[in-house]
Amino acid sequence: MLEERLLCFPGMAAVWRVMLLLVCICIWLPAQAQGALVVSRRDPLIQQSYNVVFQETKEAMGTRSMKKRSTNSASMVEVYSVTVDCAVASRFAHTVMTSKALNKANTSQEISFEVELPKTAFISNFSMEIDGQVYVGEVKEKEKAKKEYEKAVSSGQTAGLVKASGRKMEKFSVSVNIGAKSNVTFILTYEELLQRKLGQYEILTRVKPQQPVQEFQIVANIYEPQGIAFVEATATFLTNDLLSLVDKTVSDTKAHISFSPTVEQQRKCPSCEGTIIEGDFIINYDVKREQSLGEVQIVNGYFVHFFAPPDLPRVPKNVVFVIDRSGSMSGRKIKQTRDALEAILRDLHKEDHFALILFDDAITTWRDSLTKATEENVSEAIAYVRELMDNGATNINDAVLRAVSMLVEERESHNLPERSADMIILLTDGMPNHGESNLQTIQKNVHAAIKERMSMFCLGFGNDVDYSFLDVMSRQNKGLARRIFEGSDAALQLQGFYEEVSSPLLLEVDLRYPDNAVDFLTKNHYSQLFNGSEIVVSGQLTDNDPDNFLVEVFGKGTEKDFWAQGKARVVNLDVIYPEQEYIFGDFSERLWAYLTIQQLLENSDIGTQQERDTKTAKALEMSLRYSFVTPLTSMVVTKPETEDRPGSSLIADKLTEKQRQEAERHGDQRHRAQGHRGSWSKASSSRSQSNVDGDPHFMIELPERDNALCFNINDKPGTIFNLVRDPKSGFVVNGQIIGKKKVVQDGITNTYFGRLGIVHQKLGLRLEVSTEDISVFYDGKQVKLLWSDAASIKETNMDLSLTKNCSLTVTLRHSVKFMVIRHTKVWKRRRDHQEYLGFYTLDSHHLSDSVHGLLGQFYHGVRFEVTDLRPGEVQESLDATMYVKGQTLNVTRHWQKDFSSHVTNGENIPCWFVNNDGTGLIDGRASDYIVSGLFKTAF
Repeated sequence: MLEERLLCFPGMAAVWRVMLLLVCICIWLPAQAQGALVVSRRDPLIQQSYNVVFQETKEAMGTRSMKKRSTNSASMVEVYSVTVDCAVASRFAHTVMTSKALNKANTSQEISFEVELPKTAFISNFSMEIDGQVYVGEVKEKEKAKKEYEKAVSSGQTAGLVKASGRKMEKFSVSVNIGAKSNVTFILTYEELLQRKLGQYEILTRVKPQQPVQEFQIVANIYEPQGIAFVEATATFLTNDLLSLVDKTVSDTKAHISFSPTVEQQRKCPSCEGTIIEGDFIINYDVKREQSLGEVQIVNGYFVHFFAPPDLPRVPKNVVFVIDRSGSMSGRKIKQTRDALEAILRDLHKEDHFALILFDDAITTWRDSLTKATEENVSEAIAYVRELMDNGATNINDAVLRAVSMLVEERESHNLPERSADMIILLTDGMPNHGESNLQTIQKNVHAAIKERMSMFCLGFGNDVDYSFLDVMSRQNKGLARRIFEGSDAALQLQGFYEEVSSPLLLEVDLRYPDNAVDFLTKNHYSQLFNGSEIVVSGQLTDNDPDNFLVEVFGKGTEKDFWAQGKARVVNLDVIYPEQEYIFGDFSERLWAYLTIQQLLENSDIGTQQERDTKTAKALEMSLRYSFVTPLTSMVVTKPETEDRPGSSLIADKLTEKQRQEAERHGDQRHRAQGHRGSWSKASSSRSQSNVDGDPHFMIELPERDNALCFNINDKPGTIFNLVRDPKSGFVVNGQIIGKKKVVQDGITNTYFGRLGIVHQKLGLRLEVSTEDISVFYDGKQVKLLWSDAASIKETNMDLSLTKNCSLTVTLRHSVKFMVIRHTKVWKRRRDHQEYLGFYTLDSHHLSDSVHGLLGQFYHGVRFEVTDLRPGEVQESLDATMYVKGQTLNVTRHWQKDFSSHVTNGENIPCWFVNNDGTGLIDGRASDYIVSGLFKTAF
């Protein structure tokens, strides 16, 4: 029984650390000594790796004796303030993140600060204040910073880097050793130009505090002289109670949004240590657009031109879809590609023309020429796409050249509207391995064939694709690339990208300014303007005569040429915002610098070697001048001396695209080089057995690999989670959690599944299972069963078997087989009874590739690697690093009960435990799976 109770608290393995994350800010306290390793002989994986890990642990420790790690040091660090302050001036965002902590211990402690920030942002400052002394970062050229950093490494503990984190974010982390009774304040500043997509700007703040904090605040002030059209503030974690805490004030040119819950409002429940605040805090807004010329602002000698005119008709498009169907696209990828293509084809306008080219080692065309998107043609194309199957190798070169020749031939034959946009959309998940396979040669071949006559958009599917290759090829040909992350929403990602480029409004857009009036102009020619996007051009005034600053815009529209002309307006911030002092007055210059550096970096791998070198040198010079951490620079902070240790340096880095791809594909290489040479555990994408039992423990068993993954999710009693959802069959399983009847002494309320709602829409089945009874609605009949019954129901498509006071097994023919187990636990010392349910999927192979949910997303398996095996933070545990779904996770070896074979006592199964509600292992966040009703089938 003691073992079962410990299993209910997997987070206790990490009780030595206190973590607080704001936009993934976290502060933790590691133990002072390596932990002794005690290995259970029941786990073959741990037995296999024991000698390696134990030996390397001893080598790392030298002659020190092995001690049990401290489990109460966490209380010695008090985090008392975490704030995010964001100011946006004319789309340029300036964000300051501040975290304050106190080391209450009588000895020094290591404290770490970790932040997730947008990948498009540049860090512009990082500083630490320790007992009144401020240590400020300095941006240096990367090689110089690296030498200074490496020199410091030999003299003290160091940390600090930016690395891949997720789809939109990258992670900055830094650690320092703080003296006894000392305060530390971390301050990170980053800046970015917000991009307009699908008609709005987005300010994303990732919030993941692990516990309540005394001062917790998110504040955003938006200043848009053009006028604000709308502002929306949402969060994935906002309940009705928290929604009222979001304060939003909007005037014509200013918006203020704040969110500052008290400690008690942050708690999941009055006696809980955990916090309900976990997820993304998102602000979306747009500005007023009344002029066809757009908005031209002049501030402090710099101008910025925002061009997104309203009410323009769309330009017809001629698009060739080039689809990889090689063997690596098998399974879920090909299914998601079929689904996405079907939705995209339905979205074509009747004025559009399209073609389909499928490739593996051979090239197959649906039709030999482009086809008008009539209702009949689209229907035939959809039927063709539904038969798309994977096979063979990958011949990208010939497939793309075939698409180019098809568009060229149609243009030369005058089969396409004169005023229309030609584009190629390539989707691939792998490296070319048939025909021409040299990446640079393929890029040259494609560029020479296109000759700037069309745009090329590349979609890189998954982690195995060489995204840098696709990125360069797109930009060489007036397009852009996008990474499609593997996951249940890949089809939606494909559709989302298509929506961004599906409605061109203008072609060959030129934005012109007086030659003698501007200098250092950013890019001012664009191949297309898409609906919902925006063109931004900036530059420096040379004659300081804004009254005569004339602006002209030319472009090709659907029926006639577009032309607009007008004068810029001088923006007097003191007049528009008379009481606002915080707004950074040099934002216009920094916006220009940001945009210039970004464009130089984007094109630093295009052109001759001399042109590349010139762009790189200019980007480096500007990065240093404006103190931006870019892929060419690093920020170095000199740490204070503590405990007779010499000072050392922290380094803030930013990944290049190639480094980011390597990190996302294989994990942090630096970490792996420094880690243990532990054994690897690889899981293929074979079928899994996905179960949930306990408080509540989710477990994904992979029988073919003799391995398992597990995680916990806790929330307020009454919350309903979606466990399985298959949109094709209408099979849905939702579960409502209940709390333990008595709260344990440490204030934690364990939760379990107490009710299950199961629906199969095609079979007309509805099944409600509680700890008291079972209600079956099938074929117009209703049957109610008690757990004290022993019953059997056999219908044409359903077999139901109820074992008295034990389990319910249901087989839905040609669909799914599952088991529900009813537990009645009697806890020692309290003698209080807790009845709860376990759900076990016994056979799911008939369910479609679209199946999802907390359990359903794993029915088709999960790919992961485990390495860097090492002693855990407490005795009798083993930690490791897991690479899964492009994420790098710290995991711990656990034991989990599986009752599917032995309903009474269960079987102990070893698994890798993922903390924080399965974050990184599950798609999205746990809160994404909350539904409003037990039989909710769509959300």
